[in-house]
Amino acid sequence: MTIEIKQLTLGIAATHSYIVGDTNTREALVIDPVDNAPLLLQTAQAAGWTIRLILATHAHFDHVLASRELKELTSAPFYIHAEAAPMLATLPQQGVLFTGRPFPEAAAPDRLLTTEPETITLGAIALETLYTPGHAPGHVAFYFRDGNLVFSGDCLFAGSIGRTDLPGGDYDLLMRSIFEKLLPLGDNVQVLPGHMELTTIGQERATNPFILDYANERR
Repeated sequence: MTIEIKQLTLGIAATHSYIVGDTNTREALVIDPVDNAPLLLQTAQAAGWTIRLILATHAHFDHVLASRELKELTSAPFYIHAEAAPMLATLPQQGVLFTGRPFPEAAAPDRLLTTEPETITLGAIALETLYTPGHAPGHVAFYFRDGNLVFSGDCLFAGSIGRTDLPGGDYDLLMRSIFEKLLPLGDNVQVLPGHMELTTIGQERATNPFILDYANERR
């Protein structure tokens, strides 16, 4: 496979940013421009890649804080779901809420994703969008079918799920997203989450207490 993935854990919430590169075309995309845009750019350049696209799973500050600077540094377009756009516009206010100081404004989206599945392509990279709200409005996961992996954002974690106590959170909606969009991908699919360690769909289906409890409730 000509695809390589680099994971950087950045920012005050220890959030994962993923750089996905096509080693043949030397083009790359970034999933969740967490923080430190110069480091993201330098990491891509060190691999010989050019960042051509920036994606966000949702609009919480720890997933988009570097969006504007990275877009300015690379001229790459920025995609986010349409339902996440209102929260994206509140990035400065999110800074006041979480740190007492405003964050810089987010990048203006160049394209608003919809709830309908679509495939985003860059070279040999083909990411299928999965509409997975519940943790935040307009949350999406990105399924890389050829690589048998999914970038789950803050929907599903190893042994846990995304929090739902923030504005726009909805526990039942989040669990439906997991059961209807992520679990059907198959047990062998690797999960690359927004926080904590990597896992698999099968591991979470068998051991995740939130999934087990919800499955019992549905019986």
